Parts: sequence; structure tokens; C-alpha cells
Amino acid sequence: MRLDTPRRFTRFATEGHVARLTLARPDKKNALNRQMRKEVQAAFYEVESTRDIWLCIIDAEGDVFCSGKDLLEKVDPQTEDGLVLSNDDLFLYQRHIYKPFILAADGPCLAQGAGFALSSDILIMTENASIGWPQVRRGISTVSGPSQGLHALPWQMGMGFMLRGKFISAQDAYRFGICNEVTTREDLLPCADRWAAEILENAPLAVQAVKEAGRRGQELAIEPRMRLARDIADRVLLTEDAKEGIAAFREKRRPAWKAR
Repeated sequence: MRLDTPRRFTRFATEGHVARLTLARPDKKNALNRQMRKEVQAAFYEVESTRDIWLCIIDAEGDVFCSGKDLLEKVDPQTEDGLVLSNDDLFLYQRHIYKPFILAADGPCLAQGAGFALSSDILIMTENASIGWPQVRRGISTVSGPSQGLHALPWQMGMGFMLRGKFISAQDAYRFGICNEVTTREDLLPCADRWAAEILENAPLAVQAVKEAGRRGQELAIEPRMRLARDIADRVLLTEDAKEGIAAFREKRRPAWKAR
């Protein structure tokens, strides 16, 4: 859903086929309030609906990537018109946009911040970054922890972190397979750009098809999962890019992708 909104707590820009969304509320540790959710939702819509955007990088200002929901925000019930997605629906929206998301974290990704990290397709962290769900320390529970974290981690490891409100370090995240690369603060954005460039060497519709088949088939049994992947792969075979890729292979040249 398109939301026309001025940007106060995020930045959004495109360069070539890459969109970059930056969380920009560092004085509040990038805690998500309603306006910030609205801006993130608008950015996701642009990524999803703009043909020339093939990939999105998410980063953040400050020493904390995102501390989660702004627990001190008081929202007037009259402003809740149903147009702005909840945190939970925002993650679901991100996961079902089939263009790749690369998240570059320099600092803790906590609660809803962890949800952004685990809803992304590529996660790059600095040594200063971590993932955690501290809600039990506040007397409340978590949605992204049990619904995403415990499915991404070995059960005992995930529960060990969540039940104590402890954070997963960047090195542990890499060891558990939920982080693709650990780098320095100086190399974080160049690293994200390198991953983006390597993905963009490939046909965008084929890349999106891989993500779509993976996301939609995640909870299916093997046979319907394979049938779904076959239907999506057959659809991609009919595209101009598929013909271009085969022609470029035959002619020993670089393909020119059009996302058609």
C-alpha cells in the first residue's frame, strides 16, 4: 500500500538498481515509533513496486541498529486508521517482497530490530553488532523471537539466549549460520555493496524466483515444495532474460538483464 509521508526518521534513496533504506533516529536508538513504521512501510512499497529496483540494502545511523519498539510512545487511538502496518505485519511484508534484502548492522538488533535482521536475505554484521530479545527483562514477551529466532537457531541455543534476555554476538550469529559475513565498521557498507554487486550480476527475475520459491515453500512438505518451485522456475523460463542468458552463454559474452 502506497503511503505518502515525509521522512523524519529514515532516509531512502536509489542508485542504479539498488535501493538503500537507512534508519535515522539514532538519538532514540532507532526505536520504532508509528511514524518510523510508516516510513519503512513506504520504502518497502517502493522496493516492491518499482521495476528498476532489484535489491534493497538496509542500514542505520548511530551505535544501535534498532532497539525495537518505542515503549515510551503514546499513540492516540484515533490515529490508528489501519493504514500503517504493525511491527509484525511489517516483517511479513518484508519477507514476501521477493527482491533480495541485505541488512548491514553495526550495533545491536534487538526485538523488532532482530525481526528486521531475520527477515532479510543477507545479513552482514560488524563486531559491534548483536541480535537479541531482551523483552523478558521488561516483563513482556516477544513475537519475532519465537516466530523467527527459534526457527533460525538450534532450539536449545535459541532458548538459551531468549530465556535469559542475552544477546547473540556477531561471531556466534556467523557460527549459527544466520549471519553471512562479519566485518569491520569501516568495511560494513563496502561489504554490503560487494554482496549487492555479486547478486546483481545475475538475472533479477531469476533471483526473485529463487527467493519466492524459498519463502513460499518454507513451511510446505517436500512434494508440494518441489511442485511450487517447478511452477515458478517454468514461469521464469518464459522471460526475455532467460532467453538472453542462454544466448549470452552460447555467444560467450556478458548478459544484459532487463528484468523482463
